[in-house]
Amino acid sequence: MQFIKTETYEELSRKAAGIIASQVILKPDCVLGLATGSSPVGTYKNLIAACKNGDLDFSSVTTVNLDEYVGLDGTNDQSYRYFMEENLFKGINIKSENTFVPNGCAGDLEKEGEAYDARIKALGGIDLQLLGIGIDGHIGFNEPDSFFTAPTHQVVLDESTIKANSRFFASEDEVPKKAITMGMLSIMQAKKILLVANGAAKKDILEKAFFGPITPEVPASILQLHPDVTVIFSEN
Repeated sequence: MQFIKTETYEELSRKAAGIIASQVILKPDCVLGLATGSSPVGTYKNLIAACKNGDLDFSSVTTVNLDEYVGLDGTNDQSYRYFMEENLFKGINIKSENTFVPNGCAGDLEKEGEAYDARIKALGGIDLQLLGIGIDGHIGFNEPDSFFTAPTHQVVLDESTIKANSRFFASEDEVPKKAITMGMLSIMQAKKILLVANGAAKKDILEKAFFGPITPEVPASILQLHPDVTVIFSEN
């Protein structure tokens, strides 16, 4: 496990983008696991710039996203499909048919989860998984619980997650209360994991996740068992 502390968010973003870029260069047809939220936005901007400069080619890359809100389709500007289109996909030369996000509007979310896991398996697994971390230690939308959930599944969001995500909505009442999220199995089977965390508020949970006991009450703590994890953190 490698920890990198940076002085600024901009430096965090450059370093994270560099690690992802190296993966793409070394394996042009790699499978990237992607995340949403505010932490990876700067990373995506750097990847877009590298692609436009001709330094990166995403034409053979496949992406699988961690999660999606239940009830929001890709045309909703608060959906994670929309987020990815706006913050990364439309800025790089990736094929749209090679970008996958769980379908939060599926009629049967259990079957959607099974199909999503089967797709990841058919792709040969994830070469590099990008993660953020919630202030309660969640990764993806795997919330604190009494056990680790392995498959992609539906989850009821914790109040702290809803409150944290309300900054993206007009009001807290508009935040969806459920999501579909990649479970721990696909995350932990990724060959490499890159976790980015920005802001002083994330310092305590990082210490709990990586230096405390492994417990489903701090979902990210399971990453202590992964053989190849890089954490990049900036307090500023």
